[in-house]
Amino acid sequence: MKTTRTILLCATFIGMATAATAQLKVNPQLGAAFTDLSNDPGGVTTKAAIGYQLGVDLRLGDRLYFQPGAFFGRSATVVKLSASDTTAIEDNLIRTTAKLKALVGYDIIHGDHFKLRLNAGPTYEALLSVDSKDDKIAFNKDDYNGGSFNMDAGLGLDLTILTLEGGMSYGLSNAYKDQGKLLGDAKYFTYYLTLGVVFGGGK
Repeated sequence: MKTTRTILLCATFIGMATAATAQLKVNPQLGAAFTDLSNDPGGVTTKAAIGYQLGVDLRLGDRLYFQPGAFFGRSATVVKLSASDTTAIEDNLIRTTAKLKALVGYDIIHGDHFKLRLNAGPTYEALLSVDSKDDKIAFNKDDYNGGSFNMDAGLGLDLTILTLEGGMSYGLSNAYKDQGKLLGDAKYFTYYLTLGVVFGGGK
């Protein structure tokens, strides 16, 4: 009797593990990111320049799924300081970040070899370093908040094992610690496009 219970217990665990594995997908990605700052004060203008991000998402579930992820990124934002109509200083603000995602996704089209999907949810981006491209503006990491909470939303396409995803990330936290600093209550606003592959899911 004890042997039978042990066998049934082992079979149950194996079945649960198999079911979880069948509904788990791993999606490593690499792509471009374009980050701007909102609410430019007088005398300052910003615009997005190309950066990059790489990382991995997990998808746990079937048509409706939980999508956590972790990404490393380098973003560039062109900052222009205008002292007068004829005098201006321009440089690239370059940020190195680590980003954690906790998204929920849903497949609008849910085929075996083709999927069109939406995702949305909160993310947190930790600031690792700040520097400039041409050393014309002395960006100081101590002036910035150590991280930013964001709301992300994206649209993805799966074609067999290849994935393409585009989306946006809207900052909920101020970029600067002190609202009287260079860019006031500026917040980060990022568009991204990634290409990747997807493994698992039983298909």
